[in-house]
Amino acid sequence: MSSSTKGKWAAGIPPRYFTWVIRDRLAISERPGGYARTHRPVRRQEEIIWLKVQGFTAVVSLLVSPHNLHAYDQQQLPWLHRPLGASTDPGPYLEELFGDLDHMLAEGGRVLLHQEELGDRLMGVAAAYLCWSARVPSGPQAIAAMEQLSRRQIGAGGRAVVAAVEPLLSRSRPTRS
Repeated sequence: MSSSTKGKWAAGIPPRYFTWVIRDRLAISERPGGYARTHRPVRRQEEIIWLKVQGFTAVVSLLVSPHNLHAYDQQQLPWLHRPLGASTDPGPYLEELFGDLDHMLAEGGRVLLHQEELGDRLMGVAAAYLCWSARVPSGPQAIAAMEQLSRRQIGAGGRAVVAAVEPLLSRSRPTRS
């Protein structure tokens, strides 16, 4: 194996559908290693290596299951597990999750947020965070921004997550200068 090929693999590979939400600070992707039947442990390891090489300081898993958490531990990549199930009440959930994200980002963190796949709910959470953190002024604009960033449309499930952040805006929204 040539040194340039070895160097390429030593740097790992980006997770599938990797998308910056806030450039160099907050990103989303499908679960490192792939999801369900397409999951590959070797790919997961290469993607975690890439995250570390890129300076990511934490992974936030929205999976209902604890999949991948042991792999993050093995690679010494800090993680938070914030399960987002189909029956999760989005209001209190988003408030807690967004507080966690604000704390990590305020400390200079570089964070990857993932679910099983890059789907409506994950993109909805990212759009809701843009709105809640006052980076984008409204839910519809946050949805449009996420659709443009991810080059995917956000369906009803993601739009419902964004709508759930509206009641939180008046009581817990941080101010940005």
